[in-house]
Amino acid sequence: MTQTYRLDDGHQTLVLASAHDRLPQVVYWGSPLPDGENLEEICAAHAIDVTGGMLDETPDLSLCPEAGRSFRGQAGIAVARADGTPLRPVFHLRNVVQDAGLRFTCAAPDDGLTLTFDFAADAGTGVITCQSTLEAAQPVRLHWLAAPVMPAPQLSTEMIDVSGRWCGEFQLNRTPWRAGIHARDNRTGRTGHEHFPGLLIPTTGTTNTQGTCYGFHYGWSGGHTMIAEELQDGRRQVQWGHAAGTQDAPATQFQTAPLYLTYSDTGLNGCAVSFQRHLRDRIVTWPKPDTPRPVHYNCWEAVYFDHDWSVLTDIADRAAALGAERFVLDDGWFGQRDDDTSSLGDWIIDPRKYPKGLTPLIDHVQGLGMHFGLWFEPEMVSRDSDLYRAHPDWILGPQDQIEGRQQLVLNMALPQVQELLYDRISTVLRDNAIDYIKWDHNRVLPAPDAAQTRGVYALLDRLRADFPLVEIESCASGGGRIDFGIMARTQRVWLSDSNDALERLRIQHDAALFLPAAVTGSHVGPRHCHTSGRTLDISFRAWVAAQRHMGFEMDPRELDARETDVLKQVTQWWKDNRGWMRTADILRLDSADPAVIAEQQQATDGMRFVVFAGKAATSAQISPRPLRLIALDPQARYRITLANRDEAVALSRGDAALKTRDLVLSGQYLMNHGVTLPWSFPERMWVIEGTRL
Repeated sequence: MTQTYRLDDGHQTLVLASAHDRLPQVVYWGSPLPDGENLEEICAAHAIDVTGGMLDETPDLSLCPEAGRSFRGQAGIAVARADGTPLRPVFHLRNVVQDAGLRFTCAAPDDGLTLTFDFAADAGTGVITCQSTLEAAQPVRLHWLAAPVMPAPQLSTEMIDVSGRWCGEFQLNRTPWRAGIHARDNRTGRTGHEHFPGLLIPTTGTTNTQGTCYGFHYGWSGGHTMIAEELQDGRRQVQWGHAAGTQDAPATQFQTAPLYLTYSDTGLNGCAVSFQRHLRDRIVTWPKPDTPRPVHYNCWEAVYFDHDWSVLTDIADRAAALGAERFVLDDGWFGQRDDDTSSLGDWIIDPRKYPKGLTPLIDHVQGLGMHFGLWFEPEMVSRDSDLYRAHPDWILGPQDQIEGRQQLVLNMALPQVQELLYDRISTVLRDNAIDYIKWDHNRVLPAPDAAQTRGVYALLDRLRADFPLVEIESCASGGGRIDFGIMARTQRVWLSDSNDALERLRIQHDAALFLPAAVTGSHVGPRHCHTSGRTLDISFRAWVAAQRHMGFEMDPRELDARETDVLKQVTQWWKDNRGWMRTADILRLDSADPAVIAEQQQATDGMRFVVFAGKAATSAQISPRPLRLIALDPQARYRITLANRDEAVALSRGDAALKTRDLVLSGQYLMNHGVTLPWSFPERMWVIEGTRL
């Protein structure tokens, strides 16, 4: 007997089936099926034949493939008794609850185990959220538990996952499917620059704007593992879970992080838009949801650890004059923190630098019309600190471990560590008018440990509950901790420590496959970039920052008159458009010119858009190729304006119309032919505004 179930959200349909009370398996995932579809027929069609060299029955690729049922690929669970004796549980479906979502409860009575799978579909975002929970009658040791296991399409030649490094985050890797396992095993203890927990599986021929694609994101801020496996029979599976071996202590309950799934028939962009909307509208809790995102100023690359009252107030004056609305005091305000060798853990205002505390600086900043933010790195400790000298036993890992940035990691699983950090941070927040925290995390863990992540979550949850109007930024040497788990507790991410606009152009373009503009900080860096050594024009730096949550992180004293004027103009443009851009969809464009990285930010009502076309290199051909737009009404007419036409250079000698006037064109033309832009140098940005008439 086969039982069937379906889950719909208007964007996709998921069909699951259980034969003979075995674990459910996904037999269909894709475009919405008709209401009257015969699910039993789908089950019948899903079955594959058996031939020589195979078992007499094909083992199910279930939500948790079981080694005990002769499944020869990666099993979805590896568990042992408390004494280490391995178990090979065989589960049976015992109960199904279907209301707004689906819950499957399955039992392995001989081993005293219960396995539950939860599914919820969101019609507003097109994202399915699922999770696995294991309960045991007696304590067991868990080595591996996968979130609900999903099949991968066979009409696919490659998968796209994400790697990276410091100042080079969100690098897309296209890995061919082949027999066996492709695994991404993150052992850093945080989300990591190296292994962002996202996966896209396009079908053959899919681009940014067309074709079908399947998207995955594992919402966990600690070590994780992703397994994509092609079985000998041709079937493919995708598994996600906490990194193996990171929760070995015997326990009676284990739970994966939420796994976020989405399907698109509009290319990679369909997955991207679903993830962007779900994160922005369902995951993030906004302290002041009706308040515009403020223009951000961070003083780090202006002063580093050298905190001087006259310098900081002068910089604050200049930042406010440029249009900044939030001033963030970075590292160096506490303990004896004159460099990165000391004082982490001593979250007491340095009386040498701030003899009257932070109040005079805060008053000055607020007098300029800006809010005040402050940097913390709570999970870390310096050997040269009062905290370490008092509690060397509070560190995570051995005493003789390799340090990172001259610092150690506090064991966040210890209640006394959480309590001390809460006390220190809450005291600073209560005693000062602070509405923003930059929460940093500047080294990997000595070993991955799920309890560490849960401890961080607990501390953040407590602070959020007691200070609900304080916004928190997740920074980890830039983009080292970005995921939906940390974003459930924060409102902004620092995408990269690179303020090089050329590198940022690519990083934030690729990050848009998962992240909306509202949470993605992007700053105008120094004329001479501190991390790349590259020198870039102010216009390019400003427009790249204006693609996301705009801010500044240079010393404004370096700006000349022209640079000041340009930065003011672009900042004002961003302020004028930030209202609708906050909820806009970021659509990556298929550029005919590989030198051009382009995106279209589309208002939710379709009445306006802006296209950012960044020229990252010298083109192979002389003249710009037309840039095709997407997601427009073919029958509608649109007014097209080149927002920065005054940036045309002398070598642009032709009569490209947009240099001198607006154009009115149909959506059909713009999507099928595209916009023809003026010639430009590399490392320049064209900004095209569109309004539906």
